[in-house]
Amino acid sequence: MKKVAFYTLGCKLNFAESSSIARSLEPMGFVRAEFQDNPDLFVINTCSVTEQADKKCKKVVREAKKINPSAAVVIIGCYAQLKPEEIAAIPGVDLVLGANEKFKLPELIPPYLDRQIADLPKLIASEIRYDLDYHASYSVNDRTRTFLKVQDGCDYPCSYCTIPLARGQSRSDTIEKVLGLIEEIAANGVKEIVLTGVNIGDFGIQQGKRVETFFDLVKAIEAKSTIERFRISSIEPNLLTPELIEFLGKSKRFVPHFHIPLQSGSNSVLRLMKRRYQRELYQDRVSLIRTVMPDACIGVDVIVGHPGETPELFLETYQFLNELDISYLHVFPYSERANTFAVDILPKVDGMQKSERSKMLHILSDKKRRFFYESQLNKTGFVLFEESTENGLMEGFSENYVRLAVPYDPLLINTIQPVRYKTIMDSGDVRGEVLLVSL
Repeated sequence: MKKVAFYTLGCKLNFAESSSIARSLEPMGFVRAEFQDNPDLFVINTCSVTEQADKKCKKVVREAKKINPSAAVVIIGCYAQLKPEEIAAIPGVDLVLGANEKFKLPELIPPYLDRQIADLPKLIASEIRYDLDYHASYSVNDRTRTFLKVQDGCDYPCSYCTIPLARGQSRSDTIEKVLGLIEEIAANGVKEIVLTGVNIGDFGIQQGKRVETFFDLVKAIEAKSTIERFRISSIEPNLLTPELIEFLGKSKRFVPHFHIPLQSGSNSVLRLMKRRYQRELYQDRVSLIRTVMPDACIGVDVIVGHPGETPELFLETYQFLNELDISYLHVFPYSERANTFAVDILPKVDGMQKSERSKMLHILSDKKRRFFYESQLNKTGFVLFEESTENGLMEGFSENYVRLAVPYDPLLINTIQPVRYKTIMDSGDVRGEVLLVSL
């Protein structure tokens, strides 16, 4: 048996694709191993949303070669599509595969394992405009929840983003195939599926034409799935329609947890970013969610330091978020990427200002999460428990994304149990009490 280790950077979509590619290697005799277990093959699935992601890739390659100098090292993912020549120049890299080619790893890798052929190509990557294939993917045994990819690519030319260049045009699986994958996942005892994609609300485009919608998918899952819980990973505010929110509020399968990218609370900066909404629409969506689902968890993505974001415009974002009834923030300092519109926008924001703005929003996020958790105390939620333990406690997430800890009980692993929210611990998580163990 040969061993393969995956190191995955970036988004939930990458985790889903890493897991599927790993399973595709099994017929070749590969078993998935940990990174430090001296594997025969390292596969590094990259992200290129920030400059740090690029640096991490180089560091992981160096570590892989320290663990097993004779192992083959393959780089896939967004960084591999955007800068293949740059990656191929990293010492220790054997093969760089583009967005389409990464799914052909089983047929491409054999010569790189036995190294019997001289002058093997280091780059196998087609231009992204030809990347119109859709490859279904989902994660298995990586975490308690399964990430199911239902959409790929993006047609939104946001000024700061390279994802359309790395993943191509928006395209999707069919509803029928998604339902089939869900039942395949259900057979493995999975209790929760996270639907993921690059622009998941744009689901329904096949061969360049819209034939279905994300709302169609949600209704089909509600009616036909046997999985207990579904979570939507992230959805653009302009695609999170009032009709969809109202339906989700009555759903028995979709949990009250939303992650909605904002990126800026200033309409001026939103225009510079080429976003497809203004903050008033975002505020309307949050208000409707709170009306329909008062205990919903609402997470927000924000970029600080985008070119053109003056101190005054950043304060608009801060004040907007401070007054908005949300639960937590994911904060990203702007990172300049080649071939994006933002490269030519002035004035630039220096690193110190980006760091200060990021710190302010991280503090605000901590306050928002604490306030949200406090609002849930003495209420009861349903928690999906994970296997990991620490200090005699096991943890899990409620339907509205509260992280709960209870005394360890092996019977609770991968089960959904009613839990009363009791207190907030020093860690910031909530200590809970299981009300009735039902297996």
